[in-house]
Amino acid sequence: MTVPAAKTPSPSYSDILARLASLHPKRIDLTLDRVRRVLDRLGHPEARIPPVIHVAGTNGKGSTVAFLRAILEAAGLRAHVYTSPHLVRFNERFRLGCSGGGVLVCDEELRAALDRCERVNAGEPITIFEIETAAAFCLFADHAADVTLLEVGLGGRLDATNVIEAPLASVISPVGMDHMEFLGDTLAKIATEKAGIIKRGVPVVCAAQPPEAEAAIEQVAAHTRAPLHAAMQDWHVTVENGRLVYSDERGLLDLPAPRLFGRHQFDNAGLAIATLRAIPSLRIEAAAFEQGIARAEWPARMQRLPAGPLVAAAPKDAEVWLDGGHNPDGGRIIAAALGDLEERVPRPLVVIAGMMGNKDARGFLANFAGQTRHIIAVAIPDQDNAMQPSVLADAARALDMRVETAAGVEAALRRIATLAYDVPPRILITGSLYLAGHVLAENGTLPV
Repeated sequence: MTVPAAKTPSPSYSDILARLASLHPKRIDLTLDRVRRVLDRLGHPEARIPPVIHVAGTNGKGSTVAFLRAILEAAGLRAHVYTSPHLVRFNERFRLGCSGGGVLVCDEELRAALDRCERVNAGEPITIFEIETAAAFCLFADHAADVTLLEVGLGGRLDATNVIEAPLASVISPVGMDHMEFLGDTLAKIATEKAGIIKRGVPVVCAAQPPEAEAAIEQVAAHTRAPLHAAMQDWHVTVENGRLVYSDERGLLDLPAPRLFGRHQFDNAGLAIATLRAIPSLRIEAAAFEQGIARAEWPARMQRLPAGPLVAAAPKDAEVWLDGGHNPDGGRIIAAALGDLEERVPRPLVVIAGMMGNKDARGFLANFAGQTRHIIAVAIPDQDNAMQPSVLADAARALDMRVETAAGVEAALRRIATLAYDVPPRILITGSLYLAGHVLAENGTLPV
């Protein structure tokens, strides 16, 4: 869901974030030592938060969390939610569970939590993600709720969220090749790091995985004696007559299609359903599954953009879609969703892409080679580590794609508007969640 963006002053906590950013030379440095030190000084708020569902994986984590939240809220339960990264506002990472639905934390309360963590840290080295995770635990410990939905930031084993000792369930969404510089250069190594959130005796709910990843996760689950609930073995999701049909040993659920677009969202919804059915303490009725699947929203995941200042630069009657996918598997998923759209309403496709410098541009763009020959490479504003458009363009040319560069998304849309099409085109803006956040802000919409 999005609302019109308002021109507001800089958030009151921005000065704290700027100071914290200087405390560690690396943006990412995986270890649990620093966050444990801060949590100890805070009196261990992570031990006082509502019971946790912990979600790791490469693709689909956020969408799975969105389905979990929507189903829990449809069941009348309150869910705290911690996700990353944010798209437009830092507050998006922290959602407080309330009766009738969760709300993003307000600036004042977020500032107070960050300030508290900064004071106890006393200037010692710590990453931004570690301090914000500690702040999330403080916020969630101070507010009553029924469940906490905790999304891993990167990896799992050494992620700052992995201080939770006894979650309700450990969830692993599809694993793919991403962040290899931190997690390893094979699927088995990456999956083992993701499986590091598995705890002894705690149910593990796992999406369908490539064989290498599946074997690694099974090995960790067996070692920790954690009951494994695996897709295609213990539970199944199919699409029948446009509806989601879920089945496991407890029976069958015939549910509406997710509001979130794409075949992969049926799988993400199934992962959320399987998770909630694997937790004995949660008694979710069929009606809550039905309502939650139909209501769940998650911005910048095959999101069709409404009218707005940025969309106005596109050709008249063009479709403008936004997805933050940024790795080869994410590109494959987006391409499959575009294929479904093409079957329904054929349109020429143009891809506007901007990526971070550490991503596999050729592997990502290769997914679209059979659907379009027109790529426009753009920079991602305000990101020092963004890939230069010329580098991205070279990756597209290596795939025999027609490629241009543009100063930004608006310039790319205006360029498309000068081209002649028999029917208005379908435009996909993709390659990075950072780019997606910029697009939402420029188009005058904010996630809520």
